[in-house]
Amino acid sequence: MIARRSILALAPAFAAGSLLASGRRAQAADMTIHVGFQKYGTLLLLKAAGTLDAALAPLGFSVRWSEFLAGPPLMEALNAGAIDFGIVGETPPVFAQAAGTPFVYVAADPPAVHGEGIVVPPGSTAKTVADLRGKHLLTTKGANANYLLVAALQKAGISLKDVQISYLAPPDAFAAFRNGNVDAWCCWDPLFAAAELTGGRLLVDADGLAPNHQFFLARRDFATKNPQVVHTTVAAVGATEKQVQADTDAAAIKLGPATGIPVPVLKKALARTAYGVGPMTPAILANQQMIADTFFGLGLIPRKITVTDNAWAG
Repeated sequence: MIARRSILALAPAFAAGSLLASGRRAQAADMTIHVGFQKYGTLLLLKAAGTLDAALAPLGFSVRWSEFLAGPPLMEALNAGAIDFGIVGETPPVFAQAAGTPFVYVAADPPAVHGEGIVVPPGSTAKTVADLRGKHLLTTKGANANYLLVAALQKAGISLKDVQISYLAPPDAFAAFRNGNVDAWCCWDPLFAAAELTGGRLLVDADGLAPNHQFFLARRDFATKNPQVVHTTVAAVGATEKQVQADTDAAAIKLGPATGIPVPVLKKALARTAYGVGPMTPAILANQQMIADTFFGLGLIPRKITVTDNAWAG
């Protein structure tokens, strides 16, 4: 059993540094790629490996890292020019494209359908998503889990008007769930794993509802001017993923102290992460278009978008 205090440490750990890139960085002429990562995901693994600087050295580039608590603020930093490259789930790019953020999809990790889900507190009587009608639900607006919640409710025949949804940032959402203030929480790893390991019960994961891709994005102008830097960064991600996939427990033990995330949480999360970064395929882009059309139909984004307009040709 994991001590609740150690799990609750996830909240400040998850949020730490999220404002590091909260404005337009100075446009210095240094040969640097500014990379935005989240508290979880394969860019965090790459940062921990410490190999990107060596990979970029032949190109005359170095790397600077900025941490974000979720995809939406990372996309805001990308829009502001604070970062050049980052990793997010499926939903943040849809909101960002609708808002005019100048980014391109560079690459994607395979689907990780067991890495996000809807959990209910201990003692909940809910057995299926249909039991959530009229309940108070929680997720993070514009984050990957936002779409999973919408898709799960639609499949169960529940309108968004039939539930009360609160939108909170991950640390606040975790606290609200642990304090019993909501009936269900739709979230992603590692907080998803933390919720399960502290008594939360899985109601449904993304299997059959959402692929749960992780996307690597770049500012359009940066990718256009520096295609080899982008390709080298993605290749470094792939090499790190292979190492982690070979022994996820060892990776969890290494990452635990560096991230402040309990090792059992990381072990559970890394074991169900998808590895094998690859190009954006027509099928992946078509799925993104479906997500975009769904959000537009619900009035959650202000205009209809064409996802392929933001596909990188580099």
